[in-house]
Amino acid sequence: MSQTPESQTGGAVSSTGRSPHHNRAIALAVAAAVGGFLFGFDSSVINGAVEGFTHDFKILDMSAGTFIKAFVVAVALLGCALGAWLGGRLADRWGRTKVMFLGAVLFFISSILSAIAFGVWDLVLWRFMAGIGIGIASVIAPAYIAEIAPAAVRGRLGSLQQLAIVLGIFAALLSDQLLAVATGVDDNPAAAELWLGLEAWRWMFLVAIVPAAVYGYLALRIPESPRYLIARGDREQAKTILAGVLGPDEDPEERVAEIERKIETDKSLAEQSSLKGPVLGLQGIVWVGILLSVFQQFVGINVIFYYSNTLWQAVGFDASDSFTYSTITSVTNVVVTFIAIALIDKIGRRPLLLIGSVGMAVCLGFMALAFTQSTGSGDDVTLPGAWGTSALIAANLFVVFFGATWGPLVWVLLGEMFPPRIRAAALGVAAAAQWLANFAITMTFPPMLDAFGATGPYLMYAIFAALSFVFVLWKVPETKGIQLEDMEDVKVVRRQRGSTA
Repeated sequence: MSQTPESQTGGAVSSTGRSPHHNRAIALAVAAAVGGFLFGFDSSVINGAVEGFTHDFKILDMSAGTFIKAFVVAVALLGCALGAWLGGRLADRWGRTKVMFLGAVLFFISSILSAIAFGVWDLVLWRFMAGIGIGIASVIAPAYIAEIAPAAVRGRLGSLQQLAIVLGIFAALLSDQLLAVATGVDDNPAAAELWLGLEAWRWMFLVAIVPAAVYGYLALRIPESPRYLIARGDREQAKTILAGVLGPDEDPEERVAEIERKIETDKSLAEQSSLKGPVLGLQGIVWVGILLSVFQQFVGINVIFYYSNTLWQAVGFDASDSFTYSTITSVTNVVVTFIAIALIDKIGRRPLLLIGSVGMAVCLGFMALAFTQSTGSGDDVTLPGAWGTSALIAANLFVVFFGATWGPLVWVLLGEMFPPRIRAAALGVAAAAQWLANFAITMTFPPMLDAFGATGPYLMYAIFAALSFVFVLWKVPETKGIQLEDMEDVKVVRRQRGSTA
């Protein structure tokens, strides 16, 4: 992919309503969204590896072994929170693409070091490093896509971040399954030796260097964000990039002038460029982003992917079958993301979020009910007869509702809802909150499972899904079709939405 887009040559809008120039924007958005692939891959590769390193490092023989096992799974999320917080700030200083490359390098190195870890505590360190790289990628991709995309297709292009995430989840689960099968062992295949004297779980981490290398290469090839270039005084380069992504009816010069006016306005309002505000120390719109991120995680989606093997075994499948069903669930997540891509710029963000909240609450509530019929405790639980099948269906329907709504839409909103002068920093704070919420859910699921059975955590997730409906109805703005430079605050967005209703 060349550093400079091809010249604008004009042309009619296709029968699908998309300008041929938007193909360039799509290509750039796809390249940036590879960071989401790393996010998804890292989130789920641990699912197959956890029993392997738990066995090899004799974690359960340690004092507080259950806690240590959960911490190794979740520690990358703390790194992600730090990376997200740093990424938003570094992006405003170094540019979007340089920070993308930094994230790729950190993930590449940490994947190798995780694969050759000597013990549990150096594995924790390398997983934390991987998290920093993933956190950086999780912030930069939606910000870059929002700034490069024309308003007419911004929602669909922003949804590519979530599509990349779920493809990464699928790729990780599939590679875990293939490596487990390659060992020829049925009992804890992740701990079995595979190639070059390395156990299968080590190869699961090592595979991650491939997407990390691809992301690093693309980060060096794609052009910088036009808004960042204009803020640094490189007006002509920004205009050239915009000429390659805008349609024939959109004037790059006019867009550059609009961004320049906005930057000048921001300079005159320098005191408002801070995230600080009257609502518990932050601007209200920042809190909306934080709570969107927290609700996305508090519905428990990552419990399905981090601990899915345990769930499927509880429903009655053996260890080898549970790998297969985890992969099927990830495929479902990929497929339904296309629903969001198709609908987001047609019916808007809020309606999809509201539908998702209702659907998730019902599915999670049914799962909580189903597990009241379970026998056993902790990881060793089973569901009798039709209850097992019903729980399996409900879990996959939950993934459908999440994947078609809250999964992609939160990333879209985080990329576009903040005023330009605080976008990167605010996105970093919101993404950091998302990773911390993910960490909290990941760490609390095993002890809640031990204390209350599966009914307790799934009932809690159902309550959060119901609360998310109220929150969206009350506080979340509709941003469909609004130019990024007009995203001043919630009141402005709502006023513009009302004027176009």
